[in-house]
Amino acid sequence: MSIQGFNNIQPSCNTELEAFADSIFNLSVVNGKIAGASIIVYRKDELLLKKSYGYSSLELLSPMPDADDAIFEIGSVTKQFTAAAILKLVQEKRLGLDDDINQYLDFDTKGRTVTIRNLLSHSSGISNYTEIPEFYKLPVWETRRTVLLDILEQKEFLFEPGEALIYCNSGYFILGLIIEEITGQAYEDFLHDEFFEPLGMSNTYYSSTSGIIRNKVYGYNYLGDNLIQKSYLNHTWPYAAGSLCSSAGDLLTWMRAMHCGGLLPDSLYNSLIAPAKLNDSSCTRYAKGLVHYINYGHREISHGGEIPGFLSDTRYFPDEDLYIICLVNTIGPKTANYFADSILWQLLDKEHYECVNPDVEPGEIAGCYTGLTNRGI
Repeated sequence: MSIQGFNNIQPSCNTELEAFADSIFNLSVVNGKIAGASIIVYRKDELLLKKSYGYSSLELLSPMPDADDAIFEIGSVTKQFTAAAILKLVQEKRLGLDDDINQYLDFDTKGRTVTIRNLLSHSSGISNYTEIPEFYKLPVWETRRTVLLDILEQKEFLFEPGEALIYCNSGYFILGLIIEEITGQAYEDFLHDEFFEPLGMSNTYYSSTSGIIRNKVYGYNYLGDNLIQKSYLNHTWPYAAGSLCSSAGDLLTWMRAMHCGGLLPDSLYNSLIAPAKLNDSSCTRYAKGLVHYINYGHREISHGGEIPGFLSDTRYFPDEDLYIICLVNTIGPKTANYFADSILWQLLDKEHYECVNPDVEPGEIAGCYTGLTNRGI
């Protein structure tokens, strides 16, 4: 299977959409809210918008390369690649979704059964490593990844497996280790051989803090009304939860192959996008590396990403055959989600939800609440 050559398509004339995109992106660049961005909008075999804005390097005032070529770190958008890789192994009967993770690696679950399915759907109960204090000593180190497992084993489970859903980068980190254990390949090599090379995704890589990657853009953070260089992060640690980098063009190739191009057999694709159910049969919005829900009347399958210096947003609307991909090389007030939302509602009409009266008096539930939080990659 190959969708090579797709990136040569040029956008059709859509002056209203392009003018609107120009207005919101250029204003954000001029106002110093973002360094730069790439956007692709594709609907029903028609490329409506493909454009880049701003700078790939503020220091050099280098313009952002074309949206096919500008390479951004994509953070948690990585998770859908990890999920697809796991389903490839299911297809090959090399693992099962309900297998205990301890069939593939040693991890002290304190007597609990944690399954591959639990890891994919954030329902394992394992602590999220980006929320534990010890993690923030790791980003500058380069050591064996199992150090992180040693730390996680010392933490109490947040809940029993399958009882709840709390976004958990630890689950996808562990999935990366399981992929390597089963295949005997490095995580990034397996993805390259299974996905990137067959699909012609020549601008998609595992991120590096030392390698030279052509058209890889710099990342920035917005702080105190100024843009500053992003903080350092060793990519030993985001790993299968958030260490890929890619271009908007490659991500469109990927999403078209995943959703409509037969990347997975229908049964496994349906599993990929099916929202998870908890032990009590309650349904969630999270599937496997993707969120699947109704957005103002429109079915959306999507995922965003955040990692130092970069924000990403990838959306597919199956009923409209609409794709929106936005990559921004700045963490700040104008997010990839903001731009994608703004573009989306130029193309679709919101179906507003019916308002209902609450069945409780607000005063009865007023108060201060505490609970678990999480931080994404």
